[in-house]
Amino acid sequence: MIKKTILSLQNLILLIFCIPSFQCLNSQVFTDSNLPIVIIDTDNGDAIPDDPRIFGLMKIIQRPDGARNFVSDANNEVFLDYSGSISIEIRGFSSQFLPKKPYGFTTLSDDRLENDNVKLLGMPSENDWILNAFAYDDSMMRDFISYTMARQMGQYAVRLHYCEVVLNGDYIGLYALSEKIKRDGDRVDISKLNDDEITLPEVTGGYIMQTDRVSGDEEFAWTSNGVGYIHEKPNEDEVTAEQSAYIESVFNDLDATAQNSDIVSGYPSVIDIPAFVDYMLMSEIASNVDAYEYSTYYHKDRSGKLRAGPVWDYNLTYGNDLVQFNFDRSLTDVWQFSNGDNEGAGFWEDLFDDTKFKCYLSRRFNELISPGEPLNYDSISDLIDSNAVLISEAVLREDERWNTIDDFTGEISNMKIWIQERITWMQNNLGEFSNCNMVEIPSLVITKINYNPEETDLFPESDDLEFIVIQNTSNEIINLTGIYFSQLGISYQFPVNAVIADSESIYLAGDAATFQAKYGFAPFDTFTRDLSNKRQNLVLSDAFGNVIDEVEYLDEAPWPEEADGDGFYLELIDVNSDNAIASNWIAVSEEALNTNDFDNSIQTITVYPNPAEAKLILSSEQTIQNITIFNLLGQQVKTFQVNFKLGEIDISELTNGAYFLNLKLINGARVTKKVFKK
Repeated sequence: MIKKTILSLQNLILLIFCIPSFQCLNSQVFTDSNLPIVIIDTDNGDAIPDDPRIFGLMKIIQRPDGARNFVSDANNEVFLDYSGSISIEIRGFSSQFLPKKPYGFTTLSDDRLENDNVKLLGMPSENDWILNAFAYDDSMMRDFISYTMARQMGQYAVRLHYCEVVLNGDYIGLYALSEKIKRDGDRVDISKLNDDEITLPEVTGGYIMQTDRVSGDEEFAWTSNGVGYIHEKPNEDEVTAEQSAYIESVFNDLDATAQNSDIVSGYPSVIDIPAFVDYMLMSEIASNVDAYEYSTYYHKDRSGKLRAGPVWDYNLTYGNDLVQFNFDRSLTDVWQFSNGDNEGAGFWEDLFDDTKFKCYLSRRFNELISPGEPLNYDSISDLIDSNAVLISEAVLREDERWNTIDDFTGEISNMKIWIQERITWMQNNLGEFSNCNMVEIPSLVITKINYNPEETDLFPESDDLEFIVIQNTSNEIINLTGIYFSQLGISYQFPVNAVIADSESIYLAGDAATFQAKYGFAPFDTFTRDLSNKRQNLVLSDAFGNVIDEVEYLDEAPWPEEADGDGFYLELIDVNSDNAIASNWIAVSEEALNTNDFDNSIQTITVYPNPAEAKLILSSEQTIQNITIFNLLGQQVKTFQVNFKLGEIDISELTNGAYFLNLKLINGARVTKKVFKK
């Protein structure tokens, strides 16, 4: 068994003689780095306390071409990623008592009166940031590789970048500049919950909750099933009694249903199963001793399911623990949800003991350890090696400054051996997954998306005109119970026993009344939140998270750009085509949408010759009124206003290639034909 060595006598002496300030003399001269350099000067050179925050100035040196960075560039604006005011404090629990401190800081406006959202080292704009000190971690990368693995699995985890830090002229070592877990579109993408939103459906979200320790004047929101819950968003000063009672009821529902896999009355109706599965697999492959009880986050969007995550605080993982304090819990042959005192909420073990949940857990694990996947040993080993190379020179300075890294090369080697043993043990103890490996998926296809409707005088709130169309492409009635959109951004879950007839299309709208006023018919139902006007991944899943259909659209080429606020929506040309490919979509005028779209009668239309050089002849049982030609990028290239059942159009001006003809018939129906110009 691999263990961290007991704190050396030299480090104990350092710890004792640096008390109480832990600010030891540093004779190290630091001039340059292959990593970004963070320079912080507090006002008057004041020592940074735990609380309250104090003001200072911060500069981040990062050459835009990735070349080596120099402390001497601190006044060269060309090489500054950031230069401005901050407020800063010591953060952490036990880690703040170590000689090397972790810090939390906020970027501020020049007058220091307001928070200032900025991009740091390429990370999305925010004002709340962390300098991670890698407490108790000789590898200096356990947080880094864990968060990277979680993101590769498709879950949000905070982004972070290695840097070296100078504080008030003193080199203080290797850090990771990190995002903090926050609610916004680039991080935990959930709705903001205002204090007046205390009734259904608004009260349903969004929330970020945590199970952890409390300190000082903090109190648990409630305790249940082995853990204490803390309000993160809204925080304890903002959340109302009604909101607190609602989110507590969600966790109570999970406690009560964690051994029931029924899609109506059991845990599939309460939680997003893929999020809980991925959270458990990340916690377990790392054998994270804090998982489930401490630093454990959950989030829930408005009208959405409860989700586990994001992952957080992975320093005591991969065989590393506080051995100097007689702890040795990160082992290769235990489940952390049932390992000693830090087991966390009881519903984790209940879920694991449920046959269906464990089947999906095993299936997902075997998927993730396949070659090229995030939890594959070779993938993890390569990730570790690349990080080791990146920080190799900084590690030498780190050890010279703090004398805490006994054997970096040995630590990396031991960690990789431990991970290999852990993967093998988990694979041998998760069991088989044949019962959930071949799941029958209903034939549902996303065929229309109106993500940025045109703003008009009659309909100034254009978001209310948004819609998504789902079509049943089978010849059978499909029961929609449990089917939902499983990616954050919008929320919708079909009602119990809702059905869709064979070949039927149903509309989900942003606002039912506005939709009907505009388009003349009522939608099937409404979804929560607005579709993104830039990019969104729409994933339709069954109750257990099995993907039924997935479309990720963009507001730019190769997706039809007319659908971005110009009075058009996206429409799939052929329901049998791959709707993940942009060229299979065209932009259709919002004015074309009417009840005649529900006419499923067969339209007999012939287009010839095909391929054609100059003339196309069209023959139809119904009179053709309009012909619009689109290229494969979904761009409209030519339009003909006609009034014939048999006629011809001139395509001689088109360049050679494939095109789509969108035909509007006199009865309001639309038909699409693919043609080739030679």
